[in-house]
Amino acid sequence: MKANNPLYTKRDAPLALVPRALKHMLDRIIHEGDLLLILPDESRLRFGNQDAPVTVRFNDWKTCWRIVLNPDLAIGEAYMEGRLQILHGDIYDFLDLCLRNLGRGNGIWIRNLQQKTRWLYRRFMMHNPIGKAQKNVAHHYDLSDRLYELFLDPDRQYSCAYYKGSEETLEQAQENKKRHIASKLLLAPDQKILDIGSGWGGLAFYLAEKAGGNVTGLTLSTEQLRYAKGQVRKKSLAERVQFFLRDYRQETGHYDRIVSVGMFEHIGVGYYNQYFSKVASLLSKDGIALVHTIGCANRPSTPQSWIAKYIFPGGYIPSLSEIVPAIERSGLMITDIEVLRLHYAQTLREWRHRFLRNLDKVTALYDEKFCRMWEFYLAACEASFRHTGLVVFQIQLSKTVNTVPVTRDYIGNADA
Repeated sequence: MKANNPLYTKRDAPLALVPRALKHMLDRIIHEGDLLLILPDESRLRFGNQDAPVTVRFNDWKTCWRIVLNPDLAIGEAYMEGRLQILHGDIYDFLDLCLRNLGRGNGIWIRNLQQKTRWLYRRFMMHNPIGKAQKNVAHHYDLSDRLYELFLDPDRQYSCAYYKGSEETLEQAQENKKRHIASKLLLAPDQKILDIGSGWGGLAFYLAEKAGGNVTGLTLSTEQLRYAKGQVRKKSLAERVQFFLRDYRQETGHYDRIVSVGMFEHIGVGYYNQYFSKVASLLSKDGIALVHTIGCANRPSTPQSWIAKYIFPGGYIPSLSEIVPAIERSGLMITDIEVLRLHYAQTLREWRHRFLRNLDKVTALYDEKFCRMWEFYLAACEASFRHTGLVVFQIQLSKTVNTVPVTRDYIGNADA
């Protein structure tokens, strides 16, 4: 770094180490692909030797230093605030490159240290008593109704779709998902069904219309509740479907079937025993429950700091080893586990493309910083599902050994 550089003063002396620290960090990470960093003094750091590198500009030294010290949080914040710019490629290309190289490992030593430190207070980060749980849900799901309309399918399925082929549309894949879940529930007419975390109501309507179920949906989002109740009137399903603004811990009664899609991630690891005990108390003796949740194929970890701060406060992606002991303690029996790999990456890719096609409309709703935040969120999640061991678990549960057929043929038959 040149001494006469106007961007560098004696007061910034510690920042003189930034280029060396960045190079040291990325030399240890980037072994595949090509990355070009342009620093605030226009100096360049190159990693790889291809002709068309992903090119990133850091606009100030403070941003560089923050990324060295805490990349999990600082990269997202820098992109949101326009202090990190992508000059060649886009933010997905940059994140895909980084996470492809990091893979399922923990990366550099400072990242390992941060993980160990955050482990000490991870339960506090996922503290979700009844009142706080609703506030956490509102942070994400009570945004403008128009926002979700701009990138989800018309049924507003905000969870992993089920792609039977790469040529399928998002709409087809989401229909597959609902059918696949319904098949595992072994539905019959007039069963009482509880949908924990019912969202905008799409799955509840499907179970009522296709299988003749009587569905109760629970949500903590006032915006989702308003929309879902409107759809009840529009579809003339008031005798079959009802929705409540209610925490699952407050529910009573007995149900033949219980389903929960994309909600378990919001519970927090300290509440798993409570959750499955509640499911057990609500499920009839010959009932079936299905929990569909994002999960991690790696060992237990901590909430990702940027996602926890800006997107899903109180959320956490569990490992299977954290879920199963709570199920065992509840008295429920695991009758089937399916691991969906890469389906969510494809879902997120389609959401991201639709979001970007409607970027001008999202900007009209919020502002450019919000748009960059959501683009980063969708891109980071897609890259994570491709490279870091994120999957989706579908866990089928019952109370008795003979409730579910002893082979899985019934799933395919029902799907067909």
